[in-house]
Amino acid sequence: MDPYAEDDEGPMSDDLTTALREAERDLQRAQLAGDAAALAELLDDRLIYTGGPDGARYTKQDDLDIQRSGRQKLTKVEEEDLVVLADGTTGVTWFRGTLEGTFDGVPFAARLHFTRTWIHVPGSGWQVIAAHASPVRTP
Repeated sequence: MDPYAEDDEGPMSDDLTTALREAERDLQRAQLAGDAAALAELLDDRLIYTGGPDGARYTKQDDLDIQRSGRQKLTKVEEEDLVVLADGTTGVTWFRGTLEGTFDGVPFAARLHFTRTWIHVPGSGWQVIAAHASPVRTP
């Protein structure tokens, strides 16, 4: 039995899992659109993101600054696989997919794994508090 199956915990878990899946996909759409306002709602103020082209750590403000400045422009966010786990007010999403676009005017294409830890905030919904990205290794 899959320990991350959506219906293992009953109706409440189903609702949380569905809402978290929707939040993850909202995040993907906001990234693709470069929508800093939507991202501001989906990212917790304490966000730490590790990854990126240099493996550095970034904050929510760093991410929003990159979006607002236009330094990063995504032309493709293609989900290949998404696993979602919601447990109370904590959730984790595991995304595998392809991102394409430009960063500081330089084109890039990458197949990546993202692991995102989410918290459910009353009145605001799911927000990312921690994230990590790494390249997908192909044999």
